[in-house]
Amino acid sequence: MKITNKIIVVDLEATCWEDDGDYQRNHSEIIEIGICVLDQSTGEITQNKGILVKPEQSEISPFCEQLTTISQEMIDAEGVYLDEAVNELFQDYGSHLYTWASYGAYDKNMFRRQCKLKNIDYPFSDKHINVKELFREAREIRRSVGMKKALRMLNMNLDGTHHRGIDDAFNTAKILRWSLQ
Repeated sequence: MKITNKIIVVDLEATCWEDDGDYQRNHSEIIEIGICVLDQSTGEITQNKGILVKPEQSEISPFCEQLTTISQEMIDAEGVYLDEAVNELFQDYGSHLYTWASYGAYDKNMFRRQCKLKNIDYPFSDKHINVKELFREAREIRRSVGMKKALRMLNMNLDGTHHRGIDDAFNTAKILRWSLQ
């Protein structure tokens, strides 16, 4: 895969419930898009931002708030609808022009599903890096590991709050930078 110098790194947070069953699969919605840009030539990670997104069909459960630290009050005060968030990705990041990455396939699949469901243009290119798999291959380990464990294996600190998109995108970019070296 040809990778450009600029890689957009994304991490999503979504509404969730303690019972991780069919309801969650069918009703979960994006509530935060964490994003940053990794410049491969310099290793610099920039434009780190979290875009809070208003869910339209579900609410933030107490479990979700505890996990992500994102409250309904935060969403009400600072959130935008998904179509506005997607416009920001197109305009501020040129998200459709560059290779993008996420830790695992969840973010890619969730974004595709949400965009299709809400009839919104998908904001990313077809060039996607699954950092979880890339890290597994680079470390030559049998099974893939979670982001937090990957950071520990690299003797890197987890910056910020785990399960906040803004922070997980930044931490994923650090793992990606190491994996591409």
